[in-house]
Amino acid sequence: MTSAKPPARPGATKKTPGAAPAPFWRKGLANLDKDEWESLCDGCGRCCLVKLEDEDTGEIHFTDIACKLFDCESCKCHDYPNRRKFVRDCVKLTPEKVETIPWLPPTCAYRLVHEGKDLRWWHPLVSGDPDTVHAAGISVRGRVGAMEGKIKLRDYVDRMTDWPGKEPRPSRGKVAGKKGR
Repeated sequence: MTSAKPPARPGATKKTPGAAPAPFWRKGLANLDKDEWESLCDGCGRCCLVKLEDEDTGEIHFTDIACKLFDCESCKCHDYPNRRKFVRDCVKLTPEKVETIPWLPPTCAYRLVHEGKDLRWWHPLVSGDPDTVHAAGISVRGRVGAMEGKIKLRDYVDRMTDWPGKEPRPSRGKVAGKKGR
């Protein structure tokens, strides 16, 4: 007589002989090595958009203005290792900062892992393809309206937008092999 095992719970990390190990990000942000930490960035570029803070309320507003070091096509920093030399207010994420930064987009892998959630299907670590984040419409590619330093400071308010801080709308068709919900 054989007995069937119940299916594993989604997100379960218990190791079963012959089963694939749990994804590294499930061990928590504080337990990641440098390469694992860096690979969590999906390359969306949302955090590289200039944000404005209301002095009276503390409310954060995204703009469609990209950091002066941002490459709008690749959605990467032109000089990531030295970025803080050129952009003094560039935030270096740490597990502690992820807990306190209010402007991390809801799609941010660091935020998701901190909240105990899994990465989305379009994340390169899940899809295996660094372009999925762009194909799914998550990245800022094609949505940057101006570059920092190329627009007058007084005009920043006119560039405010809310989409970077929102969940994206589900796709209505196939995107990179996935169906919308």
